[in-house]
This record gives sequence, C-alpha cells and structure tokens, in this order.
Amino acid sequence: MRLDSLFAAFGAAPSIGLNVFFALYFLASIFVYMSLIRQLGARTSATAADTKRFGLPEAIVAAALIFFLLLNISASVSGPSAQLSTRNLLANLLLTVLVVLSIVTFLQLRGFDLGSLGGFFKIGFIRALGTGLILLFFAYPLIFVSEAIAQWLFRSGSSKQNIVELFSASPTIEQRIVIIIFAVAIAPVVEEFLFRFFLYGVIKRYFGRFLGITVNALLFAAAHTHFPSFAPLFVLGSCFTIAYEWSGSILVAMTMHSLFNSLTLTMLAFPEIFRQ
Repeated sequence: MRLDSLFAAFGAAPSIGLNVFFALYFLASIFVYMSLIRQLGARTSATAADTKRFGLPEAIVAAALIFFLLLNISASVSGPSAQLSTRNLLANLLLTVLVVLSIVTFLQLRGFDLGSLGGFFKIGFIRALGTGLILLFFAYPLIFVSEAIAQWLFRSGSSKQNIVELFSASPTIEQRIVIIIFAVAIAPVVEEFLFRFFLYGVIKRYFGRFLGITVNALLFAAAHTHFPSFAPLFVLGSCFTIAYEWSGSILVAMTMHSLFNSLTLTMLAFPEIFRQ
C-alpha cells in the first residue's frame, strides 16, 4: 500500500503524517543512542586482568596507519579528483587486505587473542545480525538529518560516494557483482577491523572511550575522501563504534556496515521499489 493512501484513510495529509512519523523516528533514534552512551559512561574502563591490552608497539603501528591515511586524504584534497574504476577498486582492495593481514600477523606475533579481544565469539552470528539490524534502524534518522544539515550549510551537491556512483554507472552485471561483493562482504570486514577493532582500540587505550569514538569517526569519515558525505559518514562511524563498544563484539559493527551498504546498493539497483 502506498503511504499517501494509508494517510488518506486516516484523513491526514501525507506530508503531515510523514513529518510526524519522521520526527518521532528521529527522537527515538536520539533516545536509543543516548541510552547506549549513558550505559557506556556507567561502565568501568578497567580491562579484565587476563586480557592483554594494546601497548606502545600497537600505538606506533596505529600512528603509522593514521599518518598514511592523512597522506592519502591530503593527496585527494590537493590533487584533481580521480574517477573511480573497477581496476582502481580492486587495487585499493588488495592494498587494504594486505594492510589488514599485516596487522593481524603483527598482533598474533605479539601474543594477542584476536577472537577474545574483538569479541568474535562473544555472541552468535544471528544475535549479532539482529542487534546490528536494530541499531542500524535507529541510526538512519541521525544519518539523514546530518546529511540534510550539511547540504544546507555548505550548499554541497550529491553526497554519493565514488563507489556508489560507479555502481550506478556500471554498464555490465559482472562489474556490479564485483562492486556488490566488495561493498557487502569485504569492505565491512576490513574497514571495521582497521577502524573499530584496531585504531579505536589503540585510541581508547590512551585517550579514553569517548574521545576514541570521536577521533575514530573523524578518521573514518575523512578516509573516504568525499567531502559532501563527511557529516553522515561521521555519524555512521560513531554509530558503528558505539555499537561495537556497547556490544563488545566487532561482529555487530561488521553486520551494521554490511547491512548499510546492502540497503544502499539495493536502493540504487531497484529504485522503483522505493518510489512506490
């Protein structure tokens, strides 16, 4: 049933009904994430005695990774905007996977139990999926509002990232399949490992939980090198980090990230469904 038909049945204008619905939805989102933040604030920052914590070697590696990200961001801002292609996408993927594997190897050599540290086995996949779905549902109004405010303040154009525009312009099904695999299965895993598990873990270790969430979200948004989407990406990154910290499992952040990318690509692939 179309929304305008539904509101007409109650004798209300569609625009008024939608505005009221979104206002309540937005308030509910604020309530949910403020509740999570309050719960995090009430927790002690102490780590279990038998859990090894990130130390100076990890801080050095994290600083090097942040420096590399800043160099990449600086090059993207100062240089001409390069058009993303499938070949560039695969090259970036290969480089990112190599970085992740290097960090995994380094941490294992340092004696870290990655499964326990990242909460990979703390909750099951079904529970992680359900938790991620609920938290993403309540993150969407915050993302939409931040995007609207950013576009109003800076008069920016489309907030579509390069990979989204590449998917929209893909002439073949094979190219779209490559992008879907990257966006839904690979990017959420490697990005959440780098930003939430490793970088956030190191930043939190030395600067605290809430500064860690903020700095991590700033890095996550800036690393995408797309100014029009900086604000919504900052909010999205904050929600991912809060979800990870609150649940204690990186799987929740990974599922949220994968679901977000999946829905974005679905709306691009089947726009007629969302125009009903």
